Amino acid sequence: MPIKTQNDLPAKEILENENIFVVDENRAIHQDIRPLKICILNLMPLKEDTELQLLRALSNTPLQVDISFMKMDSHQSQNTAASHLNKFYDNFDHFRKNRFDGLIITGAPVEQLEFEEVDYWEELCEVMEWSKTHVTSTLHICWGAQAGLYYHYGLPKVRLPEKLTGLFWHKVLHRKEPLVRGFDDKFLAPNSRYTAVPAEAIKNCDALYTLAESDEAGVFLTMTHDGRQIFVMGHPEYDRVTLANEYKRDVEKGLEKIRPVNYFTNDDPAEMPYLMWRAHCNILYSNWLNYYVYQMTPYELEDDA
Repeated sequence: MPIKTQNDLPAKEILENENIFVVDENRAIHQDIRPLKICILNLMPLKEDTELQLLRALSNTPLQVDISFMKMDSHQSQNTAASHLNKFYDNFDHFRKNRFDGLIITGAPVEQLEFEEVDYWEELCEVMEWSKTHVTSTLHICWGAQAGLYYHYGLPKVRLPEKLTGLFWHKVLHRKEPLVRGFDDKFLAPNSRYTAVPAEAIKNCDALYTLAESDEAGVFLTMTHDGRQIFVMGHPEYDRVTLANEYKRDVEKGLEKIRPVNYFTNDDPAEMPYLMWRAHCNILYSNWLNYYVYQMTPYELEDDA
């Protein structure tokens, strides 16, 4: 898929080196096509890594996608240069009157805090409320999924006995649902979190429809029946070494040294892990774009006056 980005976004060159077709602003204006407008609210600390991961995941359909990045005004990032944020990101007020075909709300390393203790919680609530009327379909990832389930349906998260990290097998529950079309009966996906929304609470919520779950990691994928709100409890977009880098970071900081399960080759952190989840990640994002964004969105998006 041609992805439209700002001309000099650092991820653009990396994606082009991977033979992923990226269209910059100058070229896109000469194409007579209405691209899908996707906004990414990037709450992850290493924003450039997440940009690359998500753009790579969105690159596997013939649809053209116009990407915008949103930041929270009520939070100051400590791990991404202010120059990068100022150049490539806009705040919610900039987007408030706009309409988008799709919105992605990423995870964030704040899950051990109560939702109301997060410094940008009120602003995030505004975004989630706005998404109900200004976005065709919203994809929530990891902590973003927990936040969305709490805001929209009042489902609380619970603290796990220890960090859940590694690759976990998940089984597909409803194969005919377009979001999991093309999935194998079981698939691996990365998880990295200290908290979870109990599976029983999700399944008892009439508004939600659970599509995939794990015996060890719980619900992985649930959504509203109309597909306007989709919740992914893990991190299918993660790169090969993301879990390894998180593990090494935790070890260096003297935090819990929970080794990611089913991940390192021979369970040895010195060895390169196999990449065993990208195919299903690509299918998930392609299905979301095709069946819940492209097939559902109006031909013309009209921003508020």
